[in-house]
Amino acid sequence: MEFDELPEFQRDLKQLLKKYRTLRDDLEVLKKVLAVASHPQPPLSYRIPGLGFETPIIIKLKKFASRALKGKGSNTGFRLIYAYHQQTEMIQFVQLYFKADEANEDKERISRHFYVASGKPN
Repeated sequence: MEFDELPEFQRDLKQLLKKYRTLRDDLEVLKKVLAVASHPQPPLSYRIPGLGFETPIIIKLKKFASRALKGKGSNTGFRLIYAYHQQTEMIQFVQLYFKADEANEDKERISRHFYVASGKPN
């Protein structure tokens, strides 16, 4: 399994690392889990519907664990949005955000990067 990050994801991560210093290591653990998983959609995640395209599959991972949040409660946490490209066996990280700071994923960002890539006109 290959992994890639959108430039916006890298900015998200850089910003969050200022406050949550274990996040990069936590992301590496997630990559290891996704690389050996028999299915690209782990528990506590779901496919984001209604984007207007079928591939790549856009998945929202809820309750992304971070050691920086240890002991903060089960409802606090990060959300990670990624695109799973089935044919190339690649996961592309799209967005990372803290649940308390943002309510939902940035569908405009997703569409901007993947709607055109799926072969559908803008």
